[in-house]
Amino acid sequence: MSSQHEPAGYRQGRWKEPPLLERGGGPSRAATLPEEDLEGLVPVTLRRTHLRWPDVAENVVVRHFTRLSNRNFGVDSGMYPLGSCTMKYNPKICDETVWLPGIAAQHPAQDESTLQGTIGALYEMQTWLAEIAGMHEVTLQPAAGAHGEFTGLLLIDAYHQDHRQTQRDQVIVPDTAHGTNPATAGMLNFEVLEIPSKEGQVDLERLKGAVSDRTAALMLTNPNTLGIFERDVAEIAAIVHEAGGLLYYDGANFNAILGKCRPGDMGFDVVHFNLHKTLAVPHGGGGPGSGPVGASEALAPYLPIPMAAYDGTRYYWDTDRPKSVGKVRSWQGSTAAVLRSWSYLKCLGAQGATALTEVAVLNANYLRAALEGTYDLPFPGLRKHEFVLSAQKLKEERNVRALDIGKRLLDYGFYAPTVYFPLLVHEAIMIEPTESEPKEELDRFIAAMKSIATEDPTLVRNAPYHTSVSRVDEVNAARHPRLSFRMEHPPSP
Repeated sequence: MSSQHEPAGYRQGRWKEPPLLERGGGPSRAATLPEEDLEGLVPVTLRRTHLRWPDVAENVVVRHFTRLSNRNFGVDSGMYPLGSCTMKYNPKICDETVWLPGIAAQHPAQDESTLQGTIGALYEMQTWLAEIAGMHEVTLQPAAGAHGEFTGLLLIDAYHQDHRQTQRDQVIVPDTAHGTNPATAGMLNFEVLEIPSKEGQVDLERLKGAVSDRTAALMLTNPNTLGIFERDVAEIAAIVHEAGGLLYYDGANFNAILGKCRPGDMGFDVVHFNLHKTLAVPHGGGGPGSGPVGASEALAPYLPIPMAAYDGTRYYWDTDRPKSVGKVRSWQGSTAAVLRSWSYLKCLGAQGATALTEVAVLNANYLRAALEGTYDLPFPGLRKHEFVLSAQKLKEERNVRALDIGKRLLDYGFYAPTVYFPLLVHEAIMIEPTESEPKEELDRFIAAMKSIATEDPTLVRNAPYHTSVSRVDEVNAARHPRLSFRMEHPPSP
């Protein structure tokens, strides 16, 4: 539809509606408030001086909120190729599991005798995750990936303190690691040593030069943020262990190895999972998350309490761990999130979990091979579950940036991939299709990316055109967010 033929009130492909609170004035009402004086129920300090309810019919209310919901983008709407974050579709049966009255109505302070089913499922999940990661034991307490990192480094620090290695105050982090790794180490007052990569992988010579008697741990993401599996991981483990340090495995990319290999077999001492990435927990909107942590036999005594346990007759909360670092979260963690992933594994089984990894890797390499000629691939070769392209050539030749490409993809009905991360790739575009996308959707994404690369640069630089709003001042929005609705014309008293 051309702009000169757009009807009044039509903007960027959508009807522009006023907020519900600015509507009304008609005779219809969806509900009628009681006539009684309600002032006594509301403290004076909490009463609004100006209050207006919109007088609108029920169907107007329903249509208003239905249209608002259609403006949101999520995995139920379309492909969400947000690299590093694994924003995949999750089966609804996993949600239904935690909606069951026997689970949803529970309280964590109930007596253990009334929680046998739930504690049993959590114990089973601890056991499964330990087997999957090649760890001795697993705690389910951490609330998310970064919280898992924090917990894992607490275990490492407790181990060194217990063995009178108090001088170990450095954590080594490759430049291909997730950005939370150095931040987490810094929160625990470790000195962070970043080492550069070589051809997209850990530079062994630089690692050898970095380890010392001050090395507490190496934090490694494998496969790393480029989607590359560290081929020298066994030698990396040997270098760190020979220096007396420990190895921390960032499991944010675990969906690239699930059922194929195990961090424990690679030589890692601690690993965290992102259940909201690898398994089945809704990830959008900042949560809920879950970041269980697995520990080797040497570090297991320091795991947080309580832990789900079984004595052969009953399930119970184990708090008898004298060397434990204590609680890292209220109650027993994100139980609903863990149970969603528990039901997901129940549905998949071992073969299904392995197939998940195989399809995720296949999808990523299908996209990589199709787009490699249109965009630059900084490091050649196969990838695991994700890959990073560079728009540097487009920026130099057509003045089109990675950010512009991401914005333009919104007009094609795709959520934008991660851009400008990892930092070692200029104009980075980080893409992860996940295992849940069919070939038809991948082909549509390929066509969109190729089309954008040839479109008029001015068109791309000013995108998007078919969203509720166009470009926003993202820096100003982050620094000065408006988190509540404000009427353009406040009503008179």
